[in-house]
Amino acid sequence: MALHGSPWRPTYQPSAHPSIFGTAARKPPGHGWVAQARASRRWAVVGAVVGATVALVAFAPAHWLAQAVASATQQRVLLANAQGTVWSGDAVLILGAGAGSRDARALPGRIRWTLRPSGMALRLGLQHDCCLNGEQLLLVRPGFGQVQVALQPGRAEQGDWVGQWPAAWLVGLGTPWNTLRPGGALRLTTQALSLSWAQGRFAMTGSAGLELRDFSSRLSTLPRLGSYRVTLSGDPAQAGTAMVTLDTLDGALRLNGSGSWSKGGLRLRGEATATDADRPALNNLLNIIGRRQGARSLLTIG
Repeated sequence: MALHGSPWRPTYQPSAHPSIFGTAARKPPGHGWVAQARASRRWAVVGAVVGATVALVAFAPAHWLAQAVASATQQRVLLANAQGTVWSGDAVLILGAGAGSRDARALPGRIRWTLRPSGMALRLGLQHDCCLNGEQLLLVRPGFGQVQVALQPGRAEQGDWVGQWPAAWLVGLGTPWNTLRPGGALRLTTQALSLSWAQGRFAMTGSAGLELRDFSSRLSTLPRLGSYRVTLSGDPAQAGTAMVTLDTLDGALRLNGSGSWSKGGLRLRGEATATDADRPALNNLLNIIGRRQGARSLLTIG
């Protein structure tokens, strides 16, 4: 029997769950605001980290510099009671013989420093009322695996000397200075001095002179032994080595010698003698500072 009426047709009912293959799902209200908030938080974190890093560098405490100096010198040079920042601070300058030294000696007053960018380098200014000839400027050029330090020329009216220190300060280094107990003054002069270290190698250009003026020692009854000069100069024929000479300027004790200074340390060979009139007063000292060979004492360092 045939069915009469309208033919059956399938009807379409919209799904409550739109297909991912059809019209894209609508984003919930406020989605853009949430994304912006998350981005803002990310930038806030980045800004906080950058700000903290800049503040840490700008206000790095002075004791960080003190720790770096102590480490670099194996605790022979110490910046005690450091105050301020790495960029501008002051401290008590101490000379010692290393960790646990009992002979450490401090200079009077406080050494002051400033550190400022200068192109691709850093400009270090040092002042110490007791010992430095005005402000001394050093240009530090750090690099990958290397660093160069050059002493900048001072003002003409200050003369050519850089600093002057009491010879008794050397007692802080321990042997043999704690036995000699030197008196007098140390004066440093330089000429176009530049030092560099690259991949563990040392190089020097220019020269430096250290004068020991009016030297005395508790090992001699003479109130004054003399004045002496140690000169260091770059050796153009041998990279990584500086030539060293020891000369007597005047005095009863005559010292002379030569050697070198390199990564391995100081090496010097020389001799000490005394005039016939002063030899009885200097015999004890001559026996201690070197190996006795007749009237002279052979000096050996390194």
